[in-house]
Amino acid sequence: MSIAPEEIRKLGNAELLQLPKTAFFCSRNYPASIEQPTYLWALEQRAEGQCILSGFHSMLEQTVFRYLLQGPQQPVIYALGRGIQHNIRMEYGREIEAGNLLFITLFEPDVKTVTQETADIRNLLIADLADQFFVPYVTPGGILDRLLQSPSAQGKPVFTLDLPENQALRQRGALCFHPSGILGRHSQHL
Repeated sequence: MSIAPEEIRKLGNAELLQLPKTAFFCSRNYPASIEQPTYLWALEQRAEGQCILSGFHSMLEQTVFRYLLQGPQQPVIYALGRGIQHNIRMEYGREIEAGNLLFITLFEPDVKTVTQETADIRNLLIADLADQFFVPYVTPGGILDRLLQSPSAQGKPVFTLDLPENQALRQRGALCFHPSGILGRHSQHL
């Protein structure tokens, strides 16, 4: 999926699209064991000011989004599976005005509900724009698993957690993320 820049509707700092972007995805149903390591990942990304791109749809993704917003200059790109509604500016005005948050979508404002079809399109947009992926957990054979095998995701590094639940993803070439720098030992990292 190749998206022309003029097709993307934006609210916020469009210059964030020029930064290296890590797409953050997690299947909706995930083992509790991934929560703590994912929060450590988010802590490291916030400390390093890495630009995170996501639809922030699953509960874990939403929690990480709220955490990232607490960073003073954390660049975040939030891809919507619907149109940009007027209330977004009221809710996230401070972050938008600070230049740290960008909402993007391929949908007109009259698309007010996220459906499976609009979510799939949103996820393809994210995969297309991403430079790399962090996926703490993927349900084998699920929607996210298929997305990671799509042409939009091919050839881009995928990082995951070193957990037994991620064995299938690691067998397909995903690299293990281990905290480094401020969080501990230096090893393979985003």
